[in-house]
Amino acid sequence: MSVTPDKLYYSISEVGEATGVKAHVLRYWETQFSMLRPKKNRAGARMYRAKDVDLIREIKHLLYDRGFTIAGARRFLLDQRRAAEGEAAPGGESELAGAAASTKVGPALRQLRRELTALKEMLEAPPGTYRRRRTRDD
Repeated sequence: MSVTPDKLYYSISEVGEATGVKAHVLRYWETQFSMLRPKKNRAGARMYRAKDVDLIREIKHLLYDRGFTIAGARRFLLDQRRAAEGEAAPGGESELAGAAASTKVGPALRQLRRELTALKEMLEAPPGTYRRRRTRDD
């Protein structure tokens, strides 16, 4: 069975049949992927839209075909969503925010590298022979 464009909502059994994913797996994925939130009718039955079915197919592809973990697939989809929202942002605001974040992280990473290098030298030196080098931070 395929999802037809003439319907607005599909039951969990219709979606399961169309995607090849069992109902209990769909319910579990709803707990793991925040973007997968089907509406519920008055009786509490899940009612999926076509966009939900497309998302389920993408999740299935990431998990089963590409070998992602659930956390990896979640991160991939969130990053994909953020990138799409970033492209739509006027004036490239997301690019500026990314550049600002990288300029803040750069000095911290350089400091961390210096500290780790000093620690490595201490550990590799014979006992009692290590002399700490002066750095510009001292």
